[in-house]
Amino acid sequence: MSGGAPPPVPIQEIEFHTSRAGGPGGQNVNKVETKVEARWNVEESAAFTAEEIARIRAALHSRIGPSGILRVTSQRHRSQSRNKEAALERLRALVAQALLPKRERKATKPTRGSAESRIAEKKRRGRIKQLRTAESSTGPEGDED
Repeated sequence: MSGGAPPPVPIQEIEFHTSRAGGPGGQNVNKVETKVEARWNVEESAAFTAEEIARIRAALHSRIGPSGILRVTSQRHRSQSRNKEAALERLRALVAQALLPKRERKATKPTRGSAESRIAEKKRRGRIKQLRTAESSTGPEGDED
């Protein structure tokens, strides 16, 4: 890919399946299939290079099934068409997010304050442990004279 935005997932590669949804819809909720599931086969996509597909698989591995299909559902709206748009938009957003390059973490030096507080805490813990060993050597029974 030569910089810029990644190509969107082609609509012809996405299958839409509908089913009845819970939630808002009044009387329609029991008879109209408003829930939409968008399914896209990541492995067989012609829109992305092998490297991009590998990045998508790595980033979305928990959402991609064993057959390589990315599934996104929407049942937020009362109409099937709006749910279809929402599912498509979410699928494309997930893929675009997965293709963004990961920013490398810059190693930074600890601040003076954090270093000082770390050392102070270590000294405090050391004193606690030192007191523990001092107590155990005298014993809890006390001195017998």
